[in-house]
Amino acid sequence: MKSGCADMGLIIKHLVWVILMVSLSACSTLPRGAAVEKEILKNADEPASDIAVYPVTRTFLPSVATWPRNGSRSYSWISHSNGSNAQVIRAGDSLDVLVWDSGENSLLTGPEQRVATLPAIRVSENGTIFVPYVGKVKVSGRTPDSARALIQRQLEAIVPSAQVQLAMIEGRGNSIDLVGGVNNPGNIMMPDQNFSVLAAISAGGGVNSGLENPQVKLVRGQNIYATSVDRLYDNPTLDTRLHGGDKVIIEDDRRYFLSLGAAGSEAQFSFNRDDVSALDALSIIGGVNDTRADPKGILILREYKASAVSAGTRGPRKTRVVFTLDLTTSDGLFSARNFHIQSGDLVLATESPITKTRTILGLVGTAFGLVRAAGNISN
Repeated sequence: MKSGCADMGLIIKHLVWVILMVSLSACSTLPRGAAVEKEILKNADEPASDIAVYPVTRTFLPSVATWPRNGSRSYSWISHSNGSNAQVIRAGDSLDVLVWDSGENSLLTGPEQRVATLPAIRVSENGTIFVPYVGKVKVSGRTPDSARALIQRQLEAIVPSAQVQLAMIEGRGNSIDLVGGVNNPGNIMMPDQNFSVLAAISAGGGVNSGLENPQVKLVRGQNIYATSVDRLYDNPTLDTRLHGGDKVIIEDDRRYFLSLGAAGSEAQFSFNRDDVSALDALSIIGGVNDTRADPKGILILREYKASAVSAGTRGPRKTRVVFTLDLTTSDGLFSARNFHIQSGDLVLATESPITKTRTILGLVGTAFGLVRAAGNISN
């Protein structure tokens, strides 16, 4: 019986050593969750390489800040300006005009009549209305009081005792369209010429809570302006006043970045603020895997347009660029905080070389444990 156990133990030992040798010989192809940094950057320094590598340091940041932005179209914005607190007549508005006349033999009223009613006179495209015995009167661009006084002055030459009363009903020219992104979108009449973007958003019931870093887009004729809602909240000088016919659109920030490798999460992430730094991005993805990631090998992969390539410091040397971050130094951490992620960037947390060593040591430890167990069987 002891001889049989000894033979069995010897067989197990031989099998264990065979398995161990095979495992060690295959260590170069051990399964991993991400590449190590040297694999990604292999041959990057060769002249024929189509990749340019830039370590992100304090001295490099001023240069990259001047490079063309990548991945999203940028729009300008209009600063705030003060307008009139009164309503202004526009083409498409309607005017109700009442002319009071107590004179005898009036041209405007009958024998028993003291007021002539001219209801719903539509302001033409050229900004005029027609008034009997006066003709066309230019009223667009005037306040209702100013238009009333103008009509009365022109009537006094014909009807000296005339008194004019005027009321305005706003048309499309005195309204804006609030399109999506708010709780109550629709057409909104402007109460005065100081009606601003934030006032329109408030009139629409506020921004939808489900939007990620909501952006406001202002369409005025053929021009488009855009900024974020947070910027409007933070800077009142950006709360521009609206013009009749403007369209205001509130929408998600469409910019995004990707994360892969030994990161806390491998996914696509939306920008949750206007400016996202490399450290912000690492926080958004849940950091990196403490047991797998190489803190000296955080890579930002970005692809530029061919027009951005420059032989000097005004742009990258190649269209394909890899920025390397070293989070083990103070300069690396400060630089990462000031390095801005752009839409479409890939944040890659590379695998630490120690992970492979740990795997090998784990295999060796397991093998020795099995050998020891086999020795116990043989004894």
